[in-house]
This record gives sequence, C-alpha cells and structure tokens, in this order.
Amino acid sequence: MSEPKSPTLTPGDTYKGWLFKWTNYIKGYQRRWFVLSNGLLSYYRTQAEMGHTCRGTINLATANIAVEDSCNFVISNGGAQTYHLKASSEVERQRWITALELAKAKAVQMQAESDDSGDDFPAVSPNSGQGGDCRNTEIQSTLRTLNSKVEDLATCNDLIVKHGSALQRSLSELEGLRVAVDMGEKVKQVTERATLFRITSNAMINACRDFLSMAQSHSKRWQKALQTEREQRIRLEETLEQLAKQHNHLERAFRGATVLPPSFSNPALGNKGGVSGKADASDEDDDNEFFDAMEEPAEFITVPADPKYHRRSGSNISGISSETGTDDQSVNFDELSLASNPESPQPLELEPVRQRRTRIPDKPNYYLNLWSIMKNCIGKELSKIPMPVNFNEPLSMLQRLSEDLEYYELLDKAAKCHSSLEQMCYVAAFTVSSYSTTVHRTGKPFNPLLGETFELDRHRECGYRSLCEQVSHHPPAAAHHAFSEKGWTLRQEITLASKFRGKYLSIMPLGSIQCIFEKSNNHYSWKKVTTTVHNIIVGKLWIDQSGEIDVVNHKTGDRCHLKFAPYSYFSRDVPRKVTGVVTDKDGKAHYVLSGTWDEKMEFSKIMQSSKGENGTEGKQRTVYQTLKAKEIWRKNPLPEGAENMYYFSSLALTLNEPEEGVAPTDSRRRPDQRLMEEGHWDEANAEKQRLEEKQRSTRREREREAVKAASSPEEGAHPDTYQSLWFEKIDDPVSGEMLHIYKGGYWEAKEQGNWDMCPDIF
Repeated sequence: MSEPKSPTLTPGDTYKGWLFKWTNYIKGYQRRWFVLSNGLLSYYRTQAEMGHTCRGTINLATANIAVEDSCNFVISNGGAQTYHLKASSEVERQRWITALELAKAKAVQMQAESDDSGDDFPAVSPNSGQGGDCRNTEIQSTLRTLNSKVEDLATCNDLIVKHGSALQRSLSELEGLRVAVDMGEKVKQVTERATLFRITSNAMINACRDFLSMAQSHSKRWQKALQTEREQRIRLEETLEQLAKQHNHLERAFRGATVLPPSFSNPALGNKGGVSGKADASDEDDDNEFFDAMEEPAEFITVPADPKYHRRSGSNISGISSETGTDDQSVNFDELSLASNPESPQPLELEPVRQRRTRIPDKPNYYLNLWSIMKNCIGKELSKIPMPVNFNEPLSMLQRLSEDLEYYELLDKAAKCHSSLEQMCYVAAFTVSSYSTTVHRTGKPFNPLLGETFELDRHRECGYRSLCEQVSHHPPAAAHHAFSEKGWTLRQEITLASKFRGKYLSIMPLGSIQCIFEKSNNHYSWKKVTTTVHNIIVGKLWIDQSGEIDVVNHKTGDRCHLKFAPYSYFSRDVPRKVTGVVTDKDGKAHYVLSGTWDEKMEFSKIMQSSKGENGTEGKQRTVYQTLKAKEIWRKNPLPEGAENMYYFSSLALTLNEPEEGVAPTDSRRRPDQRLMEEGHWDEANAEKQRLEEKQRSTRREREREAVKAASSPEEGAHPDTYQSLWFEKIDDPVSGEMLHIYKGGYWEAKEQGNWDMCPDIF
C-alpha cells in the first residue's frame, strides 16, 4: 500500500486527507478518505465517492476529541458515533488534531451565535480552517449590498430631481398665468415644498454616500486585521508541526532507533522550556522552547534490606537515634517516638469550635477565549498583564500562601521528634504537601494590593495563627509568618517571576521558606520549584511541578534533596513523582522518601548502601537497602462537588468566609473578589479595574510626597518609600538576604479592635 498523503488545506473551507479507521476485529484498520468541512467530519472509501456516497459524518460541535498515543486518536459525540482513527505518523496526527480542535471551537462559537440571533441573521460557516476568509467574504458581501442599495437610492434621487424640476417648471408657468390671487399663493406654497423635498432627498443621498465611504475605509482595516490573524494562525500551525516532529525525534532516540547527540544527553535539557533545574533559576531567554521531558535515569535504587535488620529493628523500640546502619533503632515515627512523648498535649475543649462553611456558590459557566487575550502578552511579565476575573479564582495570592498550612500536622509531629533526621523527613513531607492543592487549580489567584493582608486564625482548632501581607507591588512580594503553640514557626517571603511563552506558562517562585523549632532550635530553609501551566493554546489546561529542592538544617548540617520529576510522555514512572534522600552533615544517607506531590509520600529507613551498576549515561547509581516503606503523608480528599467550586480543598473553601474583627485590609473584605465568588463577574471586573486604578493613584501620590520630603534624595534612590505595616526588612543571617520578618503587633491590635493605622486600600 502506498504511503498515505498528508492532509492538505484546500480553498473552500475544507481539510482533506487519508486516515486509517477502525472497522472491526476481523478487518482492523481500513484506509479511508476524510474531509473536514463546515464543522463536519465525513469519510469515504475513495476520493471518487465524494460526489455521491458518504459513509459517515460526525458533527464536531458536540464531539469529543481524545489522543490515545503517538498516531491514534478518537472522535466521539457521546456514544452514538465513535471514530477510532490512526494517522501514518505523529506529525500527520498532530495536523489533524490541530485542524479538528480549531474547527470544533469555531463550530461551537457559531452554534452559540446562531442560538442567540435566531432566524434574523444567516448563519456563518463554522469551519475554522478558513475562519478569516469566511469573515472577509461576509464583510465584502455586506459592502456589495450596501453599495447596491446606495445605487438604488441614487437612481431614485435622479428621478426625484428630474420630476421635481419638471414640477417646478410647470408650477412656475402656472404661477405666471393671470389667475386669482388665492390660486397664486397656493401654487407658491407647493413650489416651496417641492424645493424642500429636493433638498431633503439630496441630503439623504449624501448621507448614504458618506456611510458607504466610511464602511469602505473600515473594510481596509478589517482586512488588515484578518490578514494578521491568518498569519498568526499559520505560524501557530507551523510551530505545532515542528513540535510534533521534535517529539517524534525524541521518541525514536529514546527507543534506541538513533544515537542521541550531545545536546540531548546534557542534563540541562530539562531547563530549556522554563522548567528550571533549580527552584530559584529564572527564565530570561526569549528563544526558549519547551520539549517533552526525557525520562532521566534514577540516581539511586532501593532494595529490601536483609531480614536481620528487620529483626533488630523490631526488637528495639526504645526510640530513634541519629545514627544509621545496624545501630539504628525503631523507625515507626507516629506510633513509637510520638506516642512515648510525655509532652504530647491532652485533648481539652472548653467551648465549641466554630463551624466553617463547606460550600461556596458554583462557578458560572462563562466562555472566554484565553488565547485571544494571551497572544498579545507573549514574553511579558504575568503580573503586568491586565486580566479579567474569568481567569481567576476567588482567592488572593495571600490566601494561596496560607494554604501551605493545610497539612500543619506534619510540623506538629516534627516538633515532637527527638532525632533531627527524623524531623527532616516530616519537614520534607510538609514541603511536598504544599503542592497537592495545585493539581487541578488552573485559576489565577488575585494579585494582592499593596498593604493587603490576610489572617488565618486557627488557634482554637489547630493551635496556629498565620498572617500574610503584600509588602511590595513591583516586583510583587508577599511576606508570611505563622506560629504554633506546638513549638514551630514558619516564615516565608515569596516573589513570583513568570513568563508566558505561547505554548506554556512558567511561574518561578523566588525567595526562601524557613521553619524554626523552639525545643531543638533546629532551623530549616528551602525554596520552591517551578510551576508550569501547559496547553495554553489548545486543549485542557494542566499543571506540572518540576525542579529540585534542598531542605537544609542549618544547625546540624542535615540535608534532604528532593527531586520533582517533570511529566514525560515517554516515562514509565507514575506522573508527578517525587523522590528524596535524607543525609547527615557527612553526606551519609539515612532515609529515602518517595511518592507523588498530588497523592502521598512514603519514607524508608536505609540500613545499608552500596554502589550499583552504571546507568544509561555511565553514572554509577547507589543501591540502598531499606526497611519496608511507611506512609508519612496522604492528601485529604476533595469535598463533594469540588469540580464546580474551582477544585477548592476543605481549607480553601473557608479562606474567603467573612469573619468579624479582621483588619480592614484583609482579603476577605476585597469587593471584586467577593463579587466573583458570588457569581457577579461583570461587576467584579469593573470593581477590579477601580481598585487597580486607585492603587496606581495612591502610589503616584506617595511618590510625590516622598520627593517633597527629601529635598536632595540619594542618587539612585527610588522615591517610593512604602513601609510595611506588620513586617520589617532585616538582614537574614541564614539566607544572607534582606527579608521581611514579622515585627509583631497585629494580634494585639485585633484583640483591642484598634485598626486606625491601617490604610484605606479598598
């Protein structure tokens, strides 16, 4: 059988080509000629059948398009019709998927417009392959109709002029006759009316000509805009085709069909698309391209330890020491060391705990095309792009930071640990748990206003209190401080660096997170990994976390190296995989952590380590003999109906719940965010614009006052001298950077109900 031709885009809103269609288990896949036209996908046995026999047609407006593997894809309209199709190559499959997705989007849009307009206007062809040409044809047709109407009016005007002139001549002759005075006056009135009629008709025709001229001038601009859209679409198709070719090449290389060139064996490959190897690396290269990550070889492997270690660990349950190997004792964190801790608090309930809400209004189903807004923002800083609330979720970035405390119990358990290595395992698990809430959360949180705060007071229920404040606007930076009666303090200052690259969005959190335990005085610090939002152009949005984290105990020198594996189409591992090794100051490994950042984490005690076989890149991998893995953290299930409530967790549902006594600057009092939560998105957009303009005006006024106050400012000093209300900037000895540290006073002000010092930002 000859090689099938690639589908071709032909004039007349059609997309044609050969595909293999599944028929039955006896005949398998059969070669068929497919035609995509006007939002309908039809197929024939041969090209000759196109004129008389169609074997089947499916409407893309109600169809679902799913990719199975490199060449196969499925089109279904809910059960009545299902086409299992296969292309001859991945490049050809990508061309078809692109054409089908665009055609489907256009068909849905045209169907909605047809439903809104009824029968008053003719429907426009829903095919998206030639959407620009279709609109252009419609405009030209409208102009031709207008021109024809004006020509008709001109003809009528000529007739009016001709007959009007004859009428005036006749009336003039009539007036010249010697008749009664009354008759002469009557004829004069008729003559004046005829003149007015001619003037009016001339004015009408002149107005019609002006309208035609204006429509023609606008037509040139419309045609230019349509041409620009058409060129952008062509560039997009070429980019997607190139990406499919690169994926195909990587797949062949991975399967051993070709030898990988040095550029693909470079460990820095994972950084090429904004997926940074380290959490604080920034993406400044505007020419970066994103490739599906190659499956990297594991740096270590684990095997079950010798049974003698199990017998020894089972007989010795007095505690967990900081030594490893055969001198180690029990490894059951929760049941042994925690249960035997005499300082474990006893349950004490003096008054009923407040009942928090479990639902918010369902998310409205408002359609808005993301690409229509983002296409003009490529390469820009995300925080500087004005966005409608349609892309937001009804929470601010301060509230999202507070969500890191969803699994605060891990820090409570860590505070009770006697071993710093054991404590490190809990801190590392807490680090991973903070990403579990992001797996389905594709909505963008509201950018906080300068001076905006958010308190999370769970002292009675959970024993901790948390405060966030937006301490800088350009660049946007938020400071966070949380403390618990269980003996730990968490603080962080996060600045987001983000870049939109057309195919994906990379968000790089800059800044460090620190956790201090009072009893042991252990001081931990770490940074966040890169978050990548995929399928910005076409398909369903999905989120990936990738990079590496080093959790460091600055007192003991212990370290945990966590690796977040980027998603790979070719990988056999579970998606969203996280692995880590806990080592002491001498580099000796004590624990292995493994799991996924969206489900659970487990730890295993290392009893013995040795060098194993070489990996695929010639690196020698370490073999760890470990005890049976134990679960250290598991994600809480989402509440019922979460898919209609922005996929909020149980904690997230309560974050924007109104509370009495909070500061006037609290995020709960932000009006645009509240309107969005209640489903009033148009009003929320208007309120959002008002708040942003108010913030800009306040900043300009603050800068003017600062310039007046400083008659001779230092060279290079910025006139904006905003001072945080609850945090102060100091030199942090641990990170060596200037950080905003909580200076106190907030909870005392809340207790006294004194918020006079708070600015009016809403």
